[in-house]
Amino acid sequence: MPNNQLVWILDPIVVVWSANRDRQVQLNATLSFTSGGDLVLRDTDNSLVWSTNTSGQSVAGMTITELGNLVLFNQNNRSVWQSFDHLTDTLLPRQPVLDGMILRPNSSFADWTTSNQFYFTVLSDGLYAFAGSAQPLSYYAFATSIGNNSYFTLVNGSLAMVDASSSTLKPQLLLDFKLPLASPFQCIRFEYDGHLRAYEWVADEQLQLSLVAHDLFQLEYCNYPTACGGYGICSRGQCSCPTAPDAAYFRQIDYRTPNLGCALESPISCESMQYHQLMAIPNVSYFYYNSSIEAELGDEESCKRSCLTTCSCKAAMFCSYGNVHGGGGCSLVTEVLSLQVDQFKEVYHFDSAYLKIQVTRSAKHRALLAPLLAGSIAFFILLIFALVIIRKRQQQEKDDEDEFANIPGMPTRFTFEKLKVATKEFSYKLGEGGFGSVFKGQLGNETVAVKQLDRAGQGKKEFLAEVQIIGCVQHISLVKLIGFCAEKSHRLLVYEYMSRGSLEKWIYYNKKNAPLDWCTRHRIFTDIAKGLSYLHEDCRQRIVHLDIKPQNILLDDSFNAKVSDFGLSKLIDRDESQVVTRMRGTPGYMAPEWLTSQITEKVDVYSFGVVVMEIISGRKNLDYSQPEGSVQLITLLQEKAENGQLEDMIDENSDDMHLHKEEVVEVMKLAMWCLQSDKNRRPAMPLVVKVIEGERDVEANLDYNFFDLSPAISVPVIRSSSSTPPAASILSAPR
Repeated sequence: MPNNQLVWILDPIVVVWSANRDRQVQLNATLSFTSGGDLVLRDTDNSLVWSTNTSGQSVAGMTITELGNLVLFNQNNRSVWQSFDHLTDTLLPRQPVLDGMILRPNSSFADWTTSNQFYFTVLSDGLYAFAGSAQPLSYYAFATSIGNNSYFTLVNGSLAMVDASSSTLKPQLLLDFKLPLASPFQCIRFEYDGHLRAYEWVADEQLQLSLVAHDLFQLEYCNYPTACGGYGICSRGQCSCPTAPDAAYFRQIDYRTPNLGCALESPISCESMQYHQLMAIPNVSYFYYNSSIEAELGDEESCKRSCLTTCSCKAAMFCSYGNVHGGGGCSLVTEVLSLQVDQFKEVYHFDSAYLKIQVTRSAKHRALLAPLLAGSIAFFILLIFALVIIRKRQQQEKDDEDEFANIPGMPTRFTFEKLKVATKEFSYKLGEGGFGSVFKGQLGNETVAVKQLDRAGQGKKEFLAEVQIIGCVQHISLVKLIGFCAEKSHRLLVYEYMSRGSLEKWIYYNKKNAPLDWCTRHRIFTDIAKGLSYLHEDCRQRIVHLDIKPQNILLDDSFNAKVSDFGLSKLIDRDESQVVTRMRGTPGYMAPEWLTSQITEKVDVYSFGVVVMEIISGRKNLDYSQPEGSVQLITLLQEKAENGQLEDMIDENSDDMHLHKEEVVEVMKLAMWCLQSDKNRRPAMPLVVKVIEGERDVEANLDYNFFDLSPAISVPVIRSSSSTPPAASILSAPR
């Protein structure tokens, strides 16, 4: 596969067209096809959001073609209205793009509204991509002559120009980006970052979508207008802010994410033009140049003077013309996007960028005093002091690394660079979990899941100590910690890869997955019980998970279940019966005693009971699509138990489970034993395992009031006088 093509898995549901991107509707909005032949979208308050405006045009019906075109047709089966005529951000196969039509991306990955930062269009002389909302400038151009009867479209995995007047379809290929895998469906999307990318379906058993990151523009990273954000300077893929020797006029918006760009320390005000100055950045070019812009300003000083006297100008870009002394072209920029170092465009080279800054009176005085202060003895004292501190810190970090590198049983320590390569620069995102995101990676012949923690709440020493504890926890029903990275501010954890993902994708019925049979479901909650039993009873320190739910149960190819996220746990010494901690967990899975902050391993037993009922019923614990009385699964269980109707709780989509209903009902009774509101009446997890394996019967005389808070509230809160509670861990296994 070529180096510029990457494949990773995304959500199989992909929106390729939307009628109301800039006015999204609320839940329970309606889409109706009126008797007059108009397709109408109304919000929950009955306000009109969007319409095809085809009323009175003899519309007879509506269909979606195999190419994804939504068509309203008349009695002669001729198109009256079609979605192909209304571009969004996606181009589907055979969808025509005519002269003047525009592709506009979403504002961001999570915001579907129309972005004004970029647009891609077809003009009479070729294909163009523009950037900038105040002054759109071209950063990509593919020159070609567009005939009156020609249009662009996606044909057989290539972007082509088609002559509509021809009786046969003979496309002229413009950008031949043949996709690496044969696919019945392909599309092109203009993305919020200014890239033009190709997508295709991969026909695996889960019908997941593979994103083929094939850059159709074939630009270098720094050539994109927002590669380093506003005012950011891009050099070989690295981002920085403009600097001056006398003062700091720019700051990074986020020091942890340099590509978000830079901001002016003092915003430019048109009411204070006397304080405007230009900050020279030599050997820096802009992504755009057009010799017709301000072409009469043929010398550098005129270019700078024009920007200073024009308030809307935020920067002057001057380009020298080869060997002509003093001659060149000038562009006045009203919105500064990314700059780039040592970039050439055709025969032009931007020698300098002049960025407008706001300098106050006091700042001018400080600038005059700067040379004097720079030579003072205080400067040298501070410099020596800083060097000593830096040297001491570097030595301390080296000592810490050497100390933990030699501890037996410590998981493998990886460098950040190695994990960056293994995950292809964190491009293949599996999902998001507590405290971070999880990415698929490849270490040699082993596929792994790498969790990149969002923040480090502990020092390096505390983090490494806890990694050692969790890394020593080895059990077939627990997700294995392979290694870690603790390098500067980076905190990463490397886990074994679980190919079928989390349990929630399989137990809640959907048309993509057939319902699991009873044998598979029985094996899953057996594995969960054994994993929790090991954490509670067989570790040197009792480990309470605190957040048992389907999202934290991962499955391998054979549907063997493993407990993850026990890094969020609490370690309880063997001589302590409880630990005091702040409330933690997921609503719907939390035991009643959370209200008193008295936490033991019995909170995991309660959560396990909830998960078992979800596995048996094939529905979520909290499901707001259900009738009002059935929203809460445990409330419904209480009602069915009191009325002797437990069989009604069995997943209605699984015929196999109804064949084993007697065994299923017995497991439901075990779940109800785990759901006792009084934690002292719940079984320990080793006892749960014995019941599942048939070595022990379920306790009789169960209390069906699973939400009774009186046993928890009646017990006084006990705080340990010997020590304070252990700090919450930031560790989290992949979801």
